[in-house]
Amino acid sequence: MATNPQAATQNRSRLLAALYIAQEQYGWLSPQAIQRVAGRLGLSPGQVRATASFYTMFKLEPQGKYRIQVCEGLSCYLVDGAETIIDHVSRKLKIKPGGTTPDGRFTLEVVQCIASCGTAPALRINDELYERMTLESIDALLERLGSE
Repeated sequence: MATNPQAATQNRSRLLAALYIAQEQYGWLSPQAIQRVAGRLGLSPGQVRATASFYTMFKLEPQGKYRIQVCEGLSCYLVDGAETIIDHVSRKLKIKPGGTTPDGRFTLEVVQCIASCGTAPALRINDELYERMTLESIDALLERLGSE
């Protein structure tokens, strides 16, 4: 643990970036990843886990290779995208929101906003945004990703 108050503050300010890097490296924030971040920053694993669990961008459970985030925000909802797309992807992949396909390829999440209101309906797969989605374009995208 950092005993210097200034060093502790600097390490806490680096925590979000360190968590992001660890998640990118491991795919999720396993207990070992949390321990490693804590050790590097001189923080307790409890402090690191508490921060990670606060932010929805951090995952404390294993995720699929492709993390599909379907927007359920007002703009997507108003263009009949939210529920329709969530139901379609859920049926297509045979998983419920929050679930991961048995092969570990896809995880389906429902999020409140992905900041694409002008191009709704939208979804994000990992860090890539897909706008003006139709059921046909979703099918083509899932088929392409499923064969990679």
